This record gives sequence, structure tokens and C-alpha cells, in this order.
Amino acid sequence: QRKNPFSSDDRLASKPTHTQRGDPTYGRPPEGSRTEQRGKDAHSHVGKEVEELCLIIRRTGEVGEDGHVSVTFGQLFETYVTISNKVVGILLRARKHGLVHFEGEMLWQGKDDDVVITLL
Repeated sequence: QRKNPFSSDDRLASKPTHTQRGDPTYGRPPEGSRTEQRGKDAHSHVGKEVEELCLIIRRTGEVGEDGHVSVTFGQLFETYVTISNKVVGILLRARKHGLVHFEGEMLWQGKDDDVVITLL
């Protein structure tokens, strides 16, 4: 509608144009917008869930010879699922940040119950 010469909607004229790849603001919501704030809030919430997951691994796991705490996925799933149903997603996020290690790309309940998750 912004490019439509027949549009008389003044709200569209005041909106910023799309950014291009390489621009530091590309793919980001406008600064100070409600969308930006929702993104920050979501990031903070996920960070707290990752911290909680690490605490649960430390509490329920066993210290190995290398000094790292480890727990099987089955044991972690049974403990953590009562707290959050997003255990696999939070595990993937924790691995992305270098906080835990486990083999494989995805963990499935039942099939991967014996996979060891190590707290780094």
C-alpha cells in the first residue's frame, strides 16, 4: 500500500522503509517498539529457563571422573517435565550457549532416554 499511488492512508507514509542485508538494523524490530520489548522479554525468559535447567541437572546428576555433572535424558525428562514441557527446546538452547553437551541433533522421549547430558 505504501507504493500504491491511489492509497490515501497517511499512516503508511510515516513507516520506515525496509532495510537491506548488511544493514545493522536488518531483521530487527524498530528501536523502542513494543515488538522489540516483547523480544527482549522472551529472551530474558528463555535465559531463566536455561539457568533453571542447569540447576536441575546439577541437582539430579552425578559427578563423573572428569568433574562434570551428567544425567541421562530419561531421568532429566521425568524430573523437568513437571516444571516445563519445553525441556528439549531448552536443552538445545543450553547446548547452543555451550552450557551442556549431548550426542545427536534432537532428543526424543523413549528413544533417547539413555543419552547422557553433561553439564559444562
